[in-house]
Amino acid sequence: MIHFNVPPCTGSEMIYIKEAVLNHKLCGDGEFTKKCSAFLQEMTKSPKVLLTTSCTHATEMAALLCDIKEGDEVIMPSYTFVSTADAFVLRGAKVIFVDIRPDTMNIDETLIENAITEKTKAIVPVHYAGVACEMDTIMELAARHGISVVEDAAQGIMASYKGKALGAIGDFGCFSFHETKNLSMGEGGALLIKDPAMTEKAEIIREKGTNRSKFFRGQIDKYTWVDVGSSYLPSELNAAYLWGQLENAEKIFNSRMAAWNCYHEVLKELEKQGKIEIPHIPEHCSHNAHMFWMKVKDVTERSALIAYLRQKDINAVFHYIPLHTAPAGIRFGTFAGEDKYTTKESERLLRLPLWYGLTIGEVEYICREIKRFYDR
Repeated sequence: MIHFNVPPCTGSEMIYIKEAVLNHKLCGDGEFTKKCSAFLQEMTKSPKVLLTTSCTHATEMAALLCDIKEGDEVIMPSYTFVSTADAFVLRGAKVIFVDIRPDTMNIDETLIENAITEKTKAIVPVHYAGVACEMDTIMELAARHGISVVEDAAQGIMASYKGKALGAIGDFGCFSFHETKNLSMGEGGALLIKDPAMTEKAEIIREKGTNRSKFFRGQIDKYTWVDVGSSYLPSELNAAYLWGQLENAEKIFNSRMAAWNCYHEVLKELEKQGKIEIPHIPEHCSHNAHMFWMKVKDVTERSALIAYLRQKDINAVFHYIPLHTAPAGIRFGTFAGEDKYTTKESERLLRLPLWYGLTIGEVEYICREIKRFYDR
């Protein structure tokens, strides 16, 4: 079976996990957490990066830092993972869903302004498949209306928009290091902070509402409870695993990109024949080969193709069910304007296997079987 995903492992991760154990430091903010944070800050040119227990928790921290309260509204696409909405609903916000662009599956930036009201507190662009939303337009809108931008860059590590790292453009950015992502620590994430003035509050939220971080830096004699917060620090074991990934980030990136490029080259013939659609990356965006998707005629054809590929030991999968159609989405949100593309395009999209170590031979086999499906 060619799996849809295999968690990345380069070999050095186990060495660093053993080192963390021998250091007798397993809780958060040890040597490996500091190394990872510094690496990510340099990679993204972000003033501050804090490792977290998940991207979900990074987004929850961003919601707290944006001071989201009961009655506020937050704009985002419906075609996203539930955590994007959950983080703001937990604070009492109403989610305003906006339609997507069919070319990138990202929020349609031209529809955002019509969804803004006096209650709007934040916009949450989701960089689907590591391809950037139109951030210039979104940032200009946010600045003009005085609202915050929280980038859901769960899939966006090592991708960029006009030379700027995804996650480091908005007021806050959120990375995921889940086992399904390009770089992994099993479960984990990171919060990127644009305004250095927000760093202290972020550290307090992350350290259970205490000023413990200042205490460990020797800036105060003792720490105490000063604000709301929770425990968002990942274990050093997770950070040690991530450090092994970050050291090999280019190697992992190149492996995934080779597979992505092979898919694109081989399947473009089917696209020319009008049988499928494949991704086309905007010129000003640099993607990270997080995902290779293709679109088929409709959900019936997709189900048939998934079943056919499974018979050939290939695990291809669909993706999100639009949040505005879910019970909680109906309860906690509303769709602004027409659902022209979100539902229709979500039912056409199919994701193909893509992971570090997937061979070109395996990609070519997958493509051959897809062609055979359409030649029947």
